[in-house]
Amino acid sequence: MATPNYSYEKRQKELAKKRKKEEKLKRKAEGKPDEPEDGSEDGAESPDGQPGTPPVDPAV
Repeated sequence: MATPNYSYEKRQKELAKKRKKEEKLKRKAEGKPDEPEDGSEDGAESPDGQPGTPPVDPAV
C-alpha cells in the first residue's frame, strides 16, 4: 500500500492560502469592500428577507 504524501498536501494548502491572500490584496487595490460570504449586504434586506420592501400600513 502507498504511503500518504504529506508534503504534497501541505504544498497544496500553502498554494491555496497564497492565492486567497493575493485575491484579497487585489480586491483592496481595486477599492472594492470585501463582500460577505452569504452574499447579503449589511442592512440591505429587511428581517423577512425581502430586499428593500417598505413596511405595509394595515390602516390603509
